[in-house]
Amino acid sequence: MSNAAESASDNPQLSDDVTVLEAEVVKFTHLIKECEKRIRELMEAEDPKKGVFHHEEIFQLQQDKLRYDVEAKFRRNKINRLELGMDETQVSPGVKDGFLF
Repeated sequence: MSNAAESASDNPQLSDDVTVLEAEVVKFTHLIKECEKRIRELMEAEDPKKGVFHHEEIFQLQQDKLRYDVEAKFRRNKINRLELGMDETQVSPGVKDGFLF
């Protein structure tokens, strides 16, 4: 699951089609659930008495899970901007003046 090719971060341009973005959100949500399931399996399989540890795989899966979460949030934010009719170049007046709020 740690395949960097799955990440759309390599391609900074997201689709402008809401249905495509929603499908990608569903895909990333599924990947998050797969990571969570695999993390639980690895944690249950650990046996400190026998010296069986899966900390590296668990750590990598946790990183993947966070990355998938960020990718899904990028797409949800893009959907919200499209539904509001905002252009990606539009920013709030406060941000232009150096204030976030």
